[in-house]
Amino acid sequence: MSMQPDGAKRRPGGQHKDFEFNLRELAGSMGDFGTLFPLAIGYIVICGLDPAGLFIWLGIVNIATGLVYRLPMPVEPKKVVAATAIAQAWPASLVYASGLGLGITWFLLTFTGLTRKLVNWTPLFVVRGIQLALGVLLAWEGLKLMQPSPLLGVVAVTIVLILRDNRYTPASVVLMLLGVALTFFAPGQPRPPIELAVTLPSVTVPSLDQVWQAMLLAGFAQIPLSLTNAVIATAALIRDYFPEKPVSEERLMLNMGFMNVIPSFFGGMPMCHGAGGLVGQYYFGARTGGTNIIEGLIELSLGLFLGKSIGNVLAAFPMPLVGGMLFLVGIEFAKVVLGLKGWKLRIAALTAVLSVATNMAVGFAAGLAVAYAVKALKHRSQVPCGCADGESPALSAC
Repeated sequence: MSMQPDGAKRRPGGQHKDFEFNLRELAGSMGDFGTLFPLAIGYIVICGLDPAGLFIWLGIVNIATGLVYRLPMPVEPKKVVAATAIAQAWPASLVYASGLGLGITWFLLTFTGLTRKLVNWTPLFVVRGIQLALGVLLAWEGLKLMQPSPLLGVVAVTIVLILRDNRYTPASVVLMLLGVALTFFAPGQPRPPIELAVTLPSVTVPSLDQVWQAMLLAGFAQIPLSLTNAVIATAALIRDYFPEKPVSEERLMLNMGFMNVIPSFFGGMPMCHGAGGLVGQYYFGARTGGTNIIEGLIELSLGLFLGKSIGNVLAAFPMPLVGGMLFLVGIEFAKVVLGLKGWKLRIAALTAVLSVATNMAVGFAAGLAVAYAVKALKHRSQVPCGCADGESPALSAC
């Protein structure tokens, strides 16, 4: 059964080269800014992360990811760690330590074979439930970002709906330009100071004590979310969007190990992939590895030349514009369940509801438990469960 979200059938990835550099790819590179901007601001303003290190390493990882995978591959902050660190005002050293601890964890899961076992145990419709939950959460976060100026948020939504497929004035590019104009030229708003200077990342060496502390405070809670959203759901979405370029879950996990361990010694924030970011990139036009390279060059330039002032600029940026983008991305993401029927749909809905009401770990565990309970009932009483057609090996008997 095809589960391609809206747009995938109209513009399959196979029609594009490995790398394209045009307005469409530029627009796609801005598609996941809704998850990046708020957390980056919090990290810099509240936790005191080095802006140069944060953006330089974000840029380096994006460029490397685009070159390696040759397709859009979102690089974004780890949300559980970021939310906890910002809410508890962690020192920057603790944030860097969390990246090192989680990077080592991803290496261990990959090299011990546990990643493949978790993937084989997870039926596709449970993954769809996680994706539905993420869509709801992204849309809700978008509405919250629109709250300070709902009118501006509505303007953003309108621009996206009108210009999403425009080749010459892509929606996300128009919104970013509008945001920059409002940041610097809006009447009655102080203009953020700009200081142009070459800034290099600082050297940061996390201590083992802080690595353990960070894992206890947020790292262990981050693991199930990354497994579901950054690995399992992202790999499934890549197969939907780019069936000719599948990426294994182990490869994603291994990549996350590298992109957390190395930057943790040079001022980089904890980073991961994410299915929501991929939907955002694809929704706004990303089709090739050029998207990541373009985004990486932008971020690298910001870190190198605006490292001393980028925090002030982001803090002054009109976030309702980003909220409008994020709201529509969330809706697009939630569409993945439209092809489900019967028990598949019910279990996906249960997974989503529990994930939104509690957290991804609880929703994921409950979805798995119910899926295997249905499998047991099927064997005992031949109750139809509706889970045929291309499910994971774990539930092939259904």
